[in-house]
Amino acid sequence: MSGKHYKGHEVSCCIKYFIFGFNIIFWLLGVAFLGIGLWAWSEKGVLSNISSITDLGGENTFLLKFFSVFLGIIFFLELTAGVLAFVFKDWIKDQLNFFINNNIRAYRDDIDLQNLIDFTQEYWECCGAFGADDWNLNIYFNCTDGNPSREKCGVPFSCCTKDPAEDVINTQCGYDVRAKADSEQKTYIYVKGCVPQFEKWLQDNLTVVAGIFIGIALLQIFGICLAQNLVSDIEAPVHLRLLPILTFEDTGLLKHADTSKGWSREGQVHLV
Repeated sequence: MSGKHYKGHEVSCCIKYFIFGFNIIFWLLGVAFLGIGLWAWSEKGVLSNISSITDLGGENTFLLKFFSVFLGIIFFLELTAGVLAFVFKDWIKDQLNFFINNNIRAYRDDIDLQNLIDFTQEYWECCGAFGADDWNLNIYFNCTDGNPSREKCGVPFSCCTKDPAEDVINTQCGYDVRAKADSEQKTYIYVKGCVPQFEKWLQDNLTVVAGIFIGIALLQIFGICLAQNLVSDIEAPVHLRLLPILTFEDTGLLKHADTSKGWSREGQVHLV
């Protein structure tokens, strides 16, 4: 009695392990960002217990398809966000202004927010959203007569121009600085707002920023193609099982004659 033989279609090991390494890179980046977030939570005392559950599977085409679709959705959202940001750039500027001003109001309420604003103002050498007077929105820095704060009419130290000779940061350098004339303020603090400085930074680094986004997009497209290729390799044996395979063996006899060409052949065949 003849048995059935299936001709398997090998899954490409190169593609399999390449896509595995591709995802390992993004997994490590995700773990790095997760670690930074957990460290920030632990510093604030929010995090008490951490538990994680991982599940590793084999050649699961459902997960690969889900990965491709999910990566495609992310790519589409990024593309949409880029187009909308270009079309509605004035709206984006207004929202950035609104965001910075809200954070100025809450500057002393959250240490993480305070560090973020200080870093932004130091990095872009700016002060406030559109100028130092935006700090009037903060109850500690406004210039109203009823403000009892020592920081009245001042700005945070991150607005101060840096002296390379100073080894220790002077956290009181911004006290009373906005009570001075505008021409004098330039000597002590940055007078440009963070929104214009951010726009200038984007223009100066447009090639680098565009290159990073294009590189990420190409990696995502490459990952989708690899995943689809691997799905095709895994599912290929299932389709091949539907096809009969002819093999010359000791079981059965095949006589094939082609009268149009005037030749005949005998062989043994096994139908799957």
